[in-house]
Amino acid sequence: MEEKQESIFEKINNNIKTSVSIKLLSIGFLIAVLLIPNSMIKSLISERKINQIEAVEEVSQKWGAPVEITGPILTIPFNRTHKGVDGPYTTKHYAHFLPSQLDVKGKLNPEKRKRGIYEVIVYNSELSAEGQFEALDFSNFQVEEESILWSEAFVSIGIPDMAGIQSDIQIQFGENTYRAGSGIPVQDLLSSGVNSKVAINSESKSIPFSFDLNINGTESLSFNPIGKTTNISLASTWPHPSFGGQFLPDSYNITDNGFTAEWSVFDLNRNYPQQWEGRAHQISNSSFGVDLYQPVDNYQRNTRSAKYAILILFLTFITFFFVEILNKKRIHPIQYILVGLALTVFYTLLLSLSEQVGFNNAYLIASTIIVGMVSLYAKSILQSSKLAMVMFGFFTLIYSFIFIILQLEDFALLVGSFGLVLVLGFCMYLSRKVDWYNIKSKEIISHAS
Repeated sequence: MEEKQESIFEKINNNIKTSVSIKLLSIGFLIAVLLIPNSMIKSLISERKINQIEAVEEVSQKWGAPVEITGPILTIPFNRTHKGVDGPYTTKHYAHFLPSQLDVKGKLNPEKRKRGIYEVIVYNSELSAEGQFEALDFSNFQVEEESILWSEAFVSIGIPDMAGIQSDIQIQFGENTYRAGSGIPVQDLLSSGVNSKVAINSESKSIPFSFDLNINGTESLSFNPIGKTTNISLASTWPHPSFGGQFLPDSYNITDNGFTAEWSVFDLNRNYPQQWEGRAHQISNSSFGVDLYQPVDNYQRNTRSAKYAILILFLTFITFFFVEILNKKRIHPIQYILVGLALTVFYTLLLSLSEQVGFNNAYLIASTIIVGMVSLYAKSILQSSKLAMVMFGFFTLIYSFIFIILQLEDFALLVGSFGLVLVLGFCMYLSRKVDWYNIKSKEIISHAS
């Protein structure tokens, strides 16, 4: 009974050694199995990315969150009289006025901060705003002159995270200067920011204003176009801006030394008027600005690199397969698995190193280790220094090619597609004289002799 089982085992083993079809099926199966740890590596990269986001949030709480500036907005309370069952009564309402002109000039001074192993982009912004309010018109509010509470008028500026404010905010309004206080008295439009009472009356005409902001933020700076005409001009030494929001800049210039950008937005470009009562309109979905963008950060590169795992596995296994066919060498499936595991470990090595020394240096170190390991192993199993050098050259070429693709953004797909075409053409070239129908019998005869 034992001899019969051994005979069956030997028959199966012999078929695996001599059958090209079974060899290809086994290679395909091994690639599919090795993609399981690759998916686990992708999950690990996602987990580390989440940890980075948490680090950014922690830094933001101490340094300052992404900044979105809204204002100034002039608010004037008024009383409205109603007829009731027990006699007339009054209720307080609020008229909100937006400036006719708002011009902001700003400078962003970026910094890189570390939280553990994670890098966070923060900045200090120096903003100077000026503009004017047109003569105030209450005709749309249906209110009598004596019901307007001019003495309670105030100006508010929306700032989501007050922790980022670095100095007092002095508001020049008309002929007077006021120190802004924290909080928004009436949260019809804004939930966080600063405000100041201002002197104004029915005889006030065009009212100029100006103020400066020195505020810290993280990653992005944006504005809401509350002026009838809103002009924003920004400059920074950050060389990788990403302009976002509802409006792109009218003009910009980006160099290795930084960027400048200018926006002009009009009241017709947004979905709310220049004045209204209470919560009739909301300032939302109209912000625009800039993100201090990192073109391809560490975890994005690791994720993109892991996506090429199946390509590297396929090219490696198909190369070993052609070595078997063309040089009549024997490579056991276990040896395929060990090579595949080495190629898979590359991604964990790359991830862990990139968090310490940067992606480019990590890629060089990790690929050198793996290429050297697999090439030495190939020399051992193939018993040929020449074939080992060929494998070394192949691995160096493929990892260099993947690195080049990872550096590209706009042309990665184009370059990758041409690379695959070249690889396919090379495989077709190698197999052009292989007699696939007779390869089994030839190998058996050669093995027997």
